[in-house]
Amino acid sequence: MFFDELEKRKINVHMIVGNHDTYYKNTNQVNSPELLLYEYNNINLIAEPQELTVGGVGVLMMPWICADNYEQSMEAIKTSKSSICMGHFEIEGFQMYRGAPSHDGLKPSTFDKFSVVFSGHYHHKSNKKHIHYLGNPYELTWQDYNDPRGFHIFNVKTQKLKFVENPNVMFKRLSYDDKVNDIKTITDMDLTGYKGLYVKLVVVNKTNPYLFDVFVNKLYQVGPADLSIVEDMSELEGDDSDIDQTEDTPTILNKYVDNLSTDGMDKNKLKNILKELYVEALNGDD
Repeated sequence: MFFDELEKRKINVHMIVGNHDTYYKNTNQVNSPELLLYEYNNINLIAEPQELTVGGVGVLMMPWICADNYEQSMEAIKTSKSSICMGHFEIEGFQMYRGAPSHDGLKPSTFDKFSVVFSGHYHHKSNKKHIHYLGNPYELTWQDYNDPRGFHIFNVKTQKLKFVENPNVMFKRLSYDDKVNDIKTITDMDLTGYKGLYVKLVVVNKTNPYLFDVFVNKLYQVGPADLSIVEDMSELEGDDSDIDQTEDTPTILNKYVDNLSTDGMDKNKLKNILKELYVEALNGDD
């Protein structure tokens, strides 16, 4: 579906090894692209720092930085003559996902010599000055809800970056309120757009249990991939952003850490460890 189509179209691919491609955490030497994609002649696998020339412009390509290649990677950044750097970085201060900045990683100043820097790794699209986290091209969890995803086109000569948003989403939220909407509005609601999606139904007001059951049955008949119903609004303050985050695991973990009474504990460090474990769990790490 992906690699065969690229090969058919004779599209050359420069593929950077990331942390989820590697079997060990301290080295990139054993990685899945090298083992599984060797048959494709159009793929240039980048498991070590590599200088490329694209459209007459120098580009430093950097794989995941780990204990085994740290010194080599820092030397490559220091001595590179390229104006563009592309890699799979963990950079301090950028959001791993919305509302969760990383407190660890390389200093942004590490990349001051480059005119523009692009990175994978963090799934949330963001940028500060010349450093761009491109984000994931599609949604993976509820944490990605209402967070634009897509791919980018970069002109190496003009250094203009174009974002092409992905119109397909996996997660949708809708509200049920029979104090605001009458019976006809609720029963006539078109729910076909929720087919095959992960749906969160937020119950704002339910004064007619029978009508609510009819609505839920109608929603199930559409065929969502999953339906979760949020009825307990007691802890919400009425802000949409709070509703969006209802039942999110990271929020629960952060509240748990905040309520710990252990003296001398670095709570921010503990939160960061839990966030990293959560992200690894979502992506299937052992």
